[in-house]
Amino acid sequence: MKHLGRAAALAGLLASLWLVWHENPAAVLGALRVAGAGLLLAALVHVLPMLANACDWRSLIRGANRPGVARMLHTVWVRESVNCMLPVARIGGEVVGFRLLRRRGVRPAMAIGSIIVDMQLTVISQLLFTMVGIGFLFAHAHSGALRLASQLAWGVVVLTPLFVLFAVMQHASPFERIGRVLERMTSGKLAALVGPSARIDQTIKLIWRRRAVVLRYLFFWQPLQCFLTSLEIWLALYFLGERITLVEAVVIESLIQAISSAAFFVPGALGVQEGGFILIGGALGLDPSLCLALAGARRIRDLVMYVPGLIAWQFAEAGRPATDFAQQAGLAPPGEPRITGEAAQR
Repeated sequence: MKHLGRAAALAGLLASLWLVWHENPAAVLGALRVAGAGLLLAALVHVLPMLANACDWRSLIRGANRPGVARMLHTVWVRESVNCMLPVARIGGEVVGFRLLRRRGVRPAMAIGSIIVDMQLTVISQLLFTMVGIGFLFAHAHSGALRLASQLAWGVVVLTPLFVLFAVMQHASPFERIGRVLERMTSGKLAALVGPSARIDQTIKLIWRRRAVVLRYLFFWQPLQCFLTSLEIWLALYFLGERITLVEAVVIESLIQAISSAAFFVPGALGVQEGGFILIGGALGLDPSLCLALAGARRIRDLVMYVPGLIAWQFAEAGRPATDFAQQAGLAPPGEPRITGEAAQR
């Protein structure tokens, strides 16, 4: 899997370079030069959607050891950095986030449950925002954009059953079922898995039953997060010399997120994101070289925000005992070492 991710990253990088070369590199670099330090400001604005993400994720966590907003912001920062910069198929960040929550005293079942529900609700909200973006293209764009909107709409139709299945999977108690299957396969040697797995399923159900929290997540925090991320797009284009409305920025961001999520196996959506900016920006009447400059501004944000995030992750991991995910989750079979220290005692 690691080698596949590296190969996808290399292919994406080559595709990005080809797109820039094909669409007049002088114009792309000229636009970036004109924007100058403004793109750094647009990159730093990403702290705001990360803060919104920290607040909505934190709202899912219950218990006396729920981390404060600053610690949740640090966790979100590290999680995004790992998912964006490393070939981990958008899963490694969740594992790292779990480790950070455990070290901050969150119970294993609650840590895993909050991560899974956060992913489920994000998928639902992303589907909704993608539909809004497609609807805008159908209503306002030219004939070429209608073709793109139709293709995206068919993609949503095909993937919606999978999204719905993922969102409602907690009703099937998947972790307990997997634990029991493993127990039967090993003739009872992994019986200790069943109890913790059932607790994870129960935690997920309890989080979903907090309807006020779930609705606030879907209809306040997620729209706020989308708006703040779209503000990055609006600011970057402003400094690149192009004026668009905030609504158009939301459309670009929602559809770029959908395309990047579909290419989850490519680290940082290299190449895919650049192509997406050209398609979506072109549908809204933006010049291809400007779209690539906008994609370059997004890469500047990744470097400014996520490289330091990876460094922060290494500092967080420094001096900690190496334990695997199952051990930290309390799912290790009897006789296996578990996480130690203050976090495990709480």
